[in-house]
Amino acid sequence: MWKRGKGSGPGVRQNFSLVSRYIQHFNEVSGNKSALIRKRSKTPGVLITQYEVSLPEGKSTPDFQSKPEPVAIKEGQLAVFKAVVIGVPKPEVSWRRAKGNISDKDKYLTKYEKSTGEYILEVHKVSAADTDTYKCCAVNEFGKAVCTATLSVTDVSTNPSDFRKLLRKSKAEHADGETEDTFWDAMLNADIRDYERICSEFGVTDLYTVLKKVEEKKRERMQNKCKQDVAIPSDENATEKHNLNGVARTKNVSIKSLLQENPGLTQLEVEKLNLLETALNREDTEEIKLLLVEFKLSNVDFVVKMQEITAQEREDALFECLLTHPLPSITWMGKGSTLEDGEKYSITVSDHKLIHRLLIKDCMLLDKGIYSAVAGITSCNAWLVVEADGDPTPAGNKRPRKTAVARGAQTDLEKVAKEQQIKNQEEMEKILAAVKAKYDEGQVKGGSRSTDGGRKAEINAITGLGKNAGAGEDKVDAAKATVLSEQAGSKGSKGKAKKKNPKRDGKGSKSNVPGCVTKTGGTVDAPKNEKSDGVDFDKVTDPNEQASDYEESDSEDNEDPTGEANEDTTGEVKNPRCAKQRKQQANADNGEKELIDSKEMGDDTGAVKRKKRKRQGPLIEDVVIDPGVQFICGLSDVSAIINEMAELTCKLSSEDCDGAWFRDGKKISPDENFIITKDGAIHKLMIIRCVEEHSGKYRFEADGRKTEAMINVKDPPRFPPEDLSAFTEPVIVKVGHNAIFKLHFVGYEPIKIQWYREGDELYDDSNTKIERFASHSRLLLSRCQRKETGEIKIKLKNEHGFTEALSQLIVLDKPTSPLGPAEVMENSPRCIEFRWRPPKDDGGSPVINYTIERQQVGRNTWKKRGEIPGVPSFRDTEVEHGRRYCYRVRAVTAEGTSEVMETDDMQAGTLAFPGPPAPPKVVSAFDDCINLCWNIPINTGGSRILGYIMEKRKKGSNLWTVVNAVDGLIKEKRYTVKDVVAGLEYEFRVTAINLSGPGEFSNPSEFVFARDPKEPPGKVTGLKVTETSYTHMVLIWTKPEDRPGIQDEAKGYFVEIRQADCIEWSRCISVPIITTSFSVKGLKSMDMYWVRVIATNDGGESEPEELANYVLAMPSPVRPKFTNHRMKSFVVVRAGNSVRITVHFEASPRPAIMWLKDNVPVAKRATISNSDGSSQLLIPSSERTDSGIYSVLVKNFVGQETFSTEVRVTDDPKPPGLVELEENVPDTVTVMWEPSPDEKRDDRLHYTVSKLDSTKRTWTTVADRLFNNKITVCNIMHGREYNFRVYAKNDIGISAHSESPTWGMEKKKQKFVVNVPTMKDCDLRCAPTFLVPLKLHTAPKGYECYMSCAVKGDPNPRITWYRNHISLNTNTNYFISNTCGVCSMLILRVGPKDVGEYTITAENDRGRAESSTVLSVRE
Repeated sequence: MWKRGKGSGPGVRQNFSLVSRYIQHFNEVSGNKSALIRKRSKTPGVLITQYEVSLPEGKSTPDFQSKPEPVAIKEGQLAVFKAVVIGVPKPEVSWRRAKGNISDKDKYLTKYEKSTGEYILEVHKVSAADTDTYKCCAVNEFGKAVCTATLSVTDVSTNPSDFRKLLRKSKAEHADGETEDTFWDAMLNADIRDYERICSEFGVTDLYTVLKKVEEKKRERMQNKCKQDVAIPSDENATEKHNLNGVARTKNVSIKSLLQENPGLTQLEVEKLNLLETALNREDTEEIKLLLVEFKLSNVDFVVKMQEITAQEREDALFECLLTHPLPSITWMGKGSTLEDGEKYSITVSDHKLIHRLLIKDCMLLDKGIYSAVAGITSCNAWLVVEADGDPTPAGNKRPRKTAVARGAQTDLEKVAKEQQIKNQEEMEKILAAVKAKYDEGQVKGGSRSTDGGRKAEINAITGLGKNAGAGEDKVDAAKATVLSEQAGSKGSKGKAKKKNPKRDGKGSKSNVPGCVTKTGGTVDAPKNEKSDGVDFDKVTDPNEQASDYEESDSEDNEDPTGEANEDTTGEVKNPRCAKQRKQQANADNGEKELIDSKEMGDDTGAVKRKKRKRQGPLIEDVVIDPGVQFICGLSDVSAIINEMAELTCKLSSEDCDGAWFRDGKKISPDENFIITKDGAIHKLMIIRCVEEHSGKYRFEADGRKTEAMINVKDPPRFPPEDLSAFTEPVIVKVGHNAIFKLHFVGYEPIKIQWYREGDELYDDSNTKIERFASHSRLLLSRCQRKETGEIKIKLKNEHGFTEALSQLIVLDKPTSPLGPAEVMENSPRCIEFRWRPPKDDGGSPVINYTIERQQVGRNTWKKRGEIPGVPSFRDTEVEHGRRYCYRVRAVTAEGTSEVMETDDMQAGTLAFPGPPAPPKVVSAFDDCINLCWNIPINTGGSRILGYIMEKRKKGSNLWTVVNAVDGLIKEKRYTVKDVVAGLEYEFRVTAINLSGPGEFSNPSEFVFARDPKEPPGKVTGLKVTETSYTHMVLIWTKPEDRPGIQDEAKGYFVEIRQADCIEWSRCISVPIITTSFSVKGLKSMDMYWVRVIATNDGGESEPEELANYVLAMPSPVRPKFTNHRMKSFVVVRAGNSVRITVHFEASPRPAIMWLKDNVPVAKRATISNSDGSSQLLIPSSERTDSGIYSVLVKNFVGQETFSTEVRVTDDPKPPGLVELEENVPDTVTVMWEPSPDEKRDDRLHYTVSKLDSTKRTWTTVADRLFNNKITVCNIMHGREYNFRVYAKNDIGISAHSESPTWGMEKKKQKFVVNVPTMKDCDLRCAPTFLVPLKLHTAPKGYECYMSCAVKGDPNPRITWYRNHISLNTNTNYFISNTCGVCSMLILRVGPKDVGEYTITAENDRGRAESSTVLSVRE
């Protein structure tokens, strides 16, 4: 995909690398590690931007392993984009569109599929507005990757005025309509295969709509051209000739282009189109073409899609899919790139073009990914999972290559394909029937009734829907019976054609003279030498005018403008007089007098109009005429190999028809190279020994029909069968010897020769030598080693193809040592038996036997124990009890003896005691005996169990006694103890004995009475519930009575419960309890439960005792009441703070809680939290509007309780306004002030007034808690000055004061003058100076470094730190401080980058001072 430009090449890449290194060096020097680097992706269409110059090890930028594919979909459906992204660390993936947003979560859904690793964007219910370019972006910390995909909605408006919107506006605006006209001109003059490229260049995305518009424009252009051809001013003959040429070109273009653009048509469809050519005009053919384009492209879909395949490494993988309509080829994609047929991939298609296959050869781990098949506008994909070979094949045993297919139920594709072909045939007949119906309707409206009957019969024959159409073969017979003739000329026949009579009367018969057809009751002219093959000019003449008419016909037939004789496509000379004689005979027999004007004109729609003369005889009946022989199966292209045989085969509809074979236009005659055979209706052409001159186009003609195919003679490389058979035989050599492979070949030179071993190509080196000659090649492998065993392949390739041959190289060597460790199967005092695994590599020869040596631990000598056959196990019976032994094992083959495998020490008769058995279980008990059983111990000590010993103990005693001392060892795992006393209680234990001795005793059994079985107890009484809660209940009952012989005493009790909606009882305990009370826990709140109690003893269980009513899981009813008596009824909160009201209560069952504000439910901004026994209301940020009375209502079915709290949300009050003073009564002053702005919002706001007397120094409060705006102050004395202050107060605090003007007049006092001597201020300002300068510092790498100095100056100087003359004050890597003139700087982790000269400057308006030091870092 990437094309190399003019400036590309090694030189340019070297310059680029120099620039890249320069940028990298500059970034390292400057400390900048980030950069923006554009990279190429392996997936076409992906743009990668790298942020870092060099990536850390193991990290990578994002990339698309599989990018989203363009989607073309119908309106209202679901569009899906899928992408697979890789990168370390894992990238974040986002989607967006170019001309809009995808914020609508209901319409645009993004998700990640973990099983496939796909990022998916789903667009639901697409519309025309969704047509856009969608972008997928993957980002991590090291870069980003971007790719795009387009979405096209097909069902959009086809109004011509809307097509301007499909074209993208160019940067340089042209005149109105210029871009659109250029686009349509390019589309109309281009081949159909270039449509997608042109639309891409002009930015058009709706290809389906453009195809419809192109067809309409082509039809309009052809109609306009036909009108212009008719209007040419010329004589009558010239007009007729021109029309013939125009119509002939039209029909040639329509049918031939239709066949070329739809190569997937079946043979029957091709035959039907050929028949339609004779019956339909240009408009009808264009309609069929449009229908077939839609039929083939837009309707194609997958019947059977690709399935996921899991293949082992080095296996082949086969993907298969089945289409709804035949296509000659589809596009296969692998991990975002297009796949082509070659050495790695094999792409095949079935004969009926429905089944397509992709074979991936020799799968490797790199081939893992998503593979897709694209057919038209639809596609399907599947995963190929390649698993590593967990069990590698030993050298010399080459595993045969297998082909992995999809898992699950396999579908018979051939059977499904046959069913699909039948469906396609039915759809094609419906399309052609629709065309026929449209044509019939157009003919009736146009008034062309003279040819209506004949054309109807032709179309009925094609579609199988005529009056004579029957079931099965009747449709084909009708099609054959209604066609007069077919177009017989080839491309090089210069427009010669046969003529047809649309008025078919009487019965027709085929003449022996080529080109002549005879009718009874009517005549049909033989073909004339005309330049058109698309228009019919038939003459039916009166008998009186036959002579003059046919004299003209003879002269016209015998004279050729080119000077050539009239010939048909088979090269035979036609006799024009045959038609004349048969016309005279037909007219004479019937006496028919009908004249038809020979002048025909094509109207605007292509329909033929005829002018009739007055009829002078009876009407002629419409008849059906045999069209002749047709091809059932045509020729197919053949690729032949030089000097081998090639064969062409076709089949006709008749066995009585002969034909002729042509090569490149020349007739073929049978000779020593060509053999022509005929077997019934099957005709064959065989070429015995093909040579290059036999390549070309071959044609078979019969009865005016033809079929063509190409033979391409190639000379690919190939091997003689005898040499190939000898080469495939394995070559077996011993290690260190030489191996030679030689193979002869033939083929077109030059031939590229390649040798491979295990898939890796071989080259000449010290151990490998490859000889290449014109006719053979030789491979010499010197000093072969065992690891070189494997597949040897030779590959030959030339311009005609390639071939391969496989052989095997087997290098024989001595085997490797047997595999350990040895597994001990038995180590008893009498023998030691162990086994091992065979050698991993037997050296190419089977293991004959093993040699065994033994050494007793503590000695230095090895003793040979002999040889055993090739079974990897050994049993040594000559051992001494307690001794330890070590063994050596060697494998022996025909090639030698392997290295030794030495075992670990093995002891004969190890004292391994058995483990304890399971505790004995009581089977039954009686007055005189007790039956017990037990299980074998899990650990047998490595030897068999010889028997068991059982002991018993009375309850309350510490003495264990053996019960089987008289009988000896117990051989079975059960025993009956008879030495018991009736009425006493016993427990038992058992131990196992093996060859080493007795093992551990088991745990004791349960206590059991030596007495006869008991009767089950009776039912419990007095069952009742004493306490309930949401999670548990407490039950008590009375034990049942003891009635000897009827019911014995209860030993324990079981409690069972059942939910009301369940039918099964469940036990609360697995072991019976002995108490008569029980607490049932784990209940679900407010659920209903049924409860029962069952008594049990050794005799069994009693009848259950059940409560009469169900129990509800809830506490006893309690009326709600508040338990916190310190709850406040009034709360003041500053505005902006949170309001939190918490209440605690008791209630059962759990009550419903409701919070109200001023008897209205609280707003949503208030958060309410309820729990068992408490409830809380929280307003995170309060406002003044939150003030009010908050009430909480706690209610259950027992009762309810309410608590109210007044909450006042306020803030510090604002001060009162202007304060005025007036004297209404002597010796009094009335203080008046304007109210505070908060007075209206706070009804608890009040005022406080303070007074200051000129004779005193303190303010005294005159009045407090004033709710009006004035007060009269008494006891005002003359000669004194008074000042008043007014404050506003609320529940939060007090405001600032508002002060009144001074009231009264103070007595004037004489001034006291004090002369104070003037003092001159001392100027302490000075320039900065360093009291303590910086010192030299040497710090270890990775440690911290602390620099400090002392400076003085007035005013305080400004301090600046520098490193290498670069300011550090704004650098966050350095901690700088200045405290009372002590300046310090701290470097946390010193590194090489911190080495340099450090300078501190102090500067004020009096001067500047500087101090420097050097920092060194030692490793």
